[in-house]
Amino acid sequence: MSLATQLAAAQEGLNQNVPAPIVEAINKSRSDLAAAFDEGAVIKPGATLPSFTLPDAHGNEVTSKSLLAEGPILITFYRGDWCPFCNLALRDLQKHHAEFQAKGVTLVAISPQLPDGSLSMTEKHDLSFVVLSDVGNKFARQLGIVHKQPETLRPMFELSKMDFTKINGDESLELPIPATFLVDGHGKVRKAYAETDFMKRLGSAGALKWVDEEF
Repeated sequence: MSLATQLAAAQEGLNQNVPAPIVEAINKSRSDLAAAFDEGAVIKPGATLPSFTLPDAHGNEVTSKSLLAEGPILITFYRGDWCPFCNLALRDLQKHHAEFQAKGVTLVAISPQLPDGSLSMTEKHDLSFVVLSDVGNKFARQLGIVHKQPETLRPMFELSKMDFTKINGDESLELPIPATFLVDGHGKVRKAYAETDFMKRLGSAGALKWVDEEF
């Protein structure tokens, strides 16, 4: 089953199983973000990726320099392990991890979660690629992919007992939009995908096609 099919099924499940007022609030936030988000601010192919130093799931610092020294990297931004759509996207990457490795591409997943959350995601899906924490969305902000969720969603999160202070280290409700970047070993962005709708993602099939096109 393709990632797109799985995402569509997850969306249908949400529509059927979540109270209508909550679904309406979520859908309004999606449409509002699509209308307001500045796509022109997102880093474009041809630009140089800003350097970063971020902790992995075990708290060890990982640098962009060390990753790029091994060759091209594919960076995927996800919202957190609490997001079912993110879970599907990362499982899809893990399923095809060996194919990326065979092509010399290192997979990197980044979220604003604290390292404990990254560890939870890694263990839950038995991820064998790099998972990093961008606390405060500092790196994501440099790429132009950060947005703030509307306060109208805060009661929904509280009802679900989601404490973003414990998850992300703050109460800002700021998150990266789903985004994927293919970067060559020299740090140049070769391909970019940025989608305001968190229910949509670039699947491994599309990313592998990128790799074949660029390298």
